[in-house]
Amino acid sequence: MDKWIALVRTKLREQKLTQEKLAERVGASQGGVGHWLNKRRQPDLLTMNKVLHALGLEHLEVALVIRGRNEAANDPSVDEPTYDITSAFRYPVSDWATAGQINEKVLPGYQPGIRFEVSDHYAKGAAFWLQVMGDAMTAPMGVSVPQGMMILVDPDIEAQPGKMVIARTPESTEATFRQLSEESGQLYLKPLNPTYPKVLFDERCSIIGVVVQASTKF
Repeated sequence: MDKWIALVRTKLREQKLTQEKLAERVGASQGGVGHWLNKRRQPDLLTMNKVLHALGLEHLEVALVIRGRNEAANDPSVDEPTYDITSAFRYPVSDWATAGQINEKVLPGYQPGIRFEVSDHYAKGAAFWLQVMGDAMTAPMGVSVPQGMMILVDPDIEAQPGKMVIARTPESTEATFRQLSEESGQLYLKPLNPTYPKVLFDERCSIIGVVVQASTKF
């Protein structure tokens, strides 16, 4: 809820919108919008997503995440332990052959066959998830992104040397996951696994997006 409120307040400032104008767009009262933004009332998920869409954030969708039993679960004086429920953003899961081609604007909810995963990360663009394949980004030490991890890719973040990126190269019909590096003024796509070769990033290559989060599911 806090992230949603902060995001809405930021967008209102950026777009120079009043709470009254936002209320008109979502079919609510100005007082209701004020209650939401001051945490006096919590809107339902449908309303939260309606507000995001009214602010031009169609690529985002709020979802509920059950984090698990709270501390009351260990308190014998509490009859019914409750659960900590928080809001998060959900993004579609893509694949390496069609990475970045899912059009989030046609989603809300809702196309059959599209899988989603959630994150507390607010993406700047139409972000999507990929599952890491192979061991090219498995490092012998330090930062490592092994096979099976889920990575969140944001296409609207500027790719800079040192960032993990998803790129297209002429050598493959599928997207490539590498670290963008710079050596003597030249850009390369560098694996974290030193047994794999680095690839020259030239005019034939393009960046699909920057990896902003990695997670493992058990």
